Amino acid sequence: MVLALWVGGLVVALVLMGLFVFGLRRRLIQRSGGTFDCSLRWNVPEEPDLSGKGWVYGVARYHGDKVDWFRVFSYSPRPRRVLERSSIEVVARRLPEGEEELALLSDAVVLGCLHRETRLELAMSEDALTGFLAWLEAAPPGQRVNVA
Repeated sequence: MVLALWVGGLVVALVLMGLFVFGLRRRLIQRSGGTFDCSLRWNVPEEPDLSGKGWVYGVARYHGDKVDWFRVFSYSPRPRRVLERSSIEVVARRLPEGEEELALLSDAVVLGCLHRETRLELAMSEDALTGFLAWLEAAPPGQRVNVA
């Protein structure tokens, strides 16, 4: 009986510690400001896949001429993807369709992009999209920016 209570308490403590580390990591990512919720789908086929597969929920952070993208459900302090402003080309904009609506946040807009010949999609709120497109267009003089 005592052993079962001890093991149960240990499991609860480990779960709470894991949740605390998730929260702390997110706080550290957001500390420098310029963050927004952003789902990502990498290596997207040319034909739209509306099944909802491949979407990963994350947080993006502006960092100079780059956007660092972090998975939400990860303990890594490093970004999973780094998108450079000069390498991003926006090719499409659409609303989620089909099962995608269940995989993304309710107010999401999907932005189809090319980053160094890799097709990807970003899903974010309308407000975050406005900020993202403004950030893309605010590139220093002489840099090529392609926004559809």
